[in-house]
Amino acid sequence: MNKSELIDAIAAGSKLTKADSGKALDAAIDAISKSLKKGDSVTLVGFGTFSVGKRAARTGRNPQTGKSIQIKAKKVAKFKAGATLATTVNK
Repeated sequence: MNKSELIDAIAAGSKLTKADSGKALDAAIDAISKSLKKGDSVTLVGFGTFSVGKRAARTGRNPQTGKSIQIKAKKVAKFKAGATLATTVNK
């Protein structure tokens, strides 16, 4: 499912127009992104938790040349599925 298909599904399930559903989805994604950028986690009970993790600096290898390279530390977005979502997926 891509974003436009998700917007269609939201519109069908909520009786909103596609335009309003798109705005609602964009607002939700923006709110989650801003919260993660601040370092906070976002918990949607039954669905899951979005959080920020840290990936340590490490030594990698350039596959073309075989030469060692340093990969910088960075923050990564993480998602852990909630119990209801996990149960639904495994049915």
